[in-house]
Amino acid sequence: MRILHLSDTHIERTAGPNRHGVDATESLRLMLGELRHQRGVDAIMVTGDIADDGTAESYTVARELIGGFAAQLGVPLFFTTGDHDDRAAFGKVLGSGHLAVDGSDGAKTVLSSAEGEKAAVSVVRGYRFITMDSLVPGQVYGGLSDAQLDWLNDLLRTTAERGTIVAFHHPPIAMDVDNQRAFGLRNPRSLAEVLRGSDVRVVLTGHFHLQLLGLLASIPVWVGPAVVHRVDLTARPGAERAVRGASASVVDVGGAAGPLFHTLHARDPRAHETVYELDEDQVLDAIEARGWVR
Repeated sequence: MRILHLSDTHIERTAGPNRHGVDATESLRLMLGELRHQRGVDAIMVTGDIADDGTAESYTVARELIGGFAAQLGVPLFFTTGDHDDRAAFGKVLGSGHLAVDGSDGAKTVLSSAEGEKAAVSVVRGYRFITMDSLVPGQVYGGLSDAQLDWLNDLLRTTAERGTIVAFHHPPIAMDVDNQRAFGLRNPRSLAEVLRGSDVRVVLTGHFHLQLLGLLASIPVWVGPAVVHRVDLTARPGAERAVRGASASVVDVGGAAGPLFHTLHARDPRAHETVYELDEDQVLDAIEARGWVR
């Protein structure tokens, strides 16, 4: 099972550079252009922050560009929500987030919740794909509700033919970096209890705008890089620097050495140029303003 993993496209309905001077739509076009030579792809996963502004117009752009690319490859396409996304607009354009090869809604099972959370299940070549909704409206950090965790627990009571891939936006792992610890998934232990001993082969996430690999309940968790720009951890301790450069990843599940992860970078002539830089005080002010204290 080969998955092309994209995350954090941050599309806006207004064309052109965003507040940081990056044209998110062009970054996506550039990345997709670089991915056109990939072979043996079975599915495409996009783990949230699809639209920066949460508008239906932005989801339409994402669906046209990534959906058109998926159609060329002849593979299904999966989307999850992120903290920049809007569930209503997401659903209006992307439905369950599971798009079959012909562009129709291909979800086998969809979560029904009072909050309208976007979680669904599909099966591809014997692998079960479960997308979940870690969006907490109005917050940068994420969480998986009790309703979603109970639903996931019920699903995992039955094993899939070749195993399960779980995907959502906010990572349940973090390095010793303030932003990561503050703005990741708030209830990783609850998720770990559900995943432990299950047939889940890998958890795919995004949000941090960099690539990171760790374990949760002995299951590999992959934090995929962002399409719009990347966070550069060579900045001074406590600071945050974002630089230009669209990235994606290939995830191979199955085989004696799997899962395997590889990051792909678009050839951007302006790659590595600083998009923004925050010093340590600015970073702390930003996260403490959102209710997190070290």
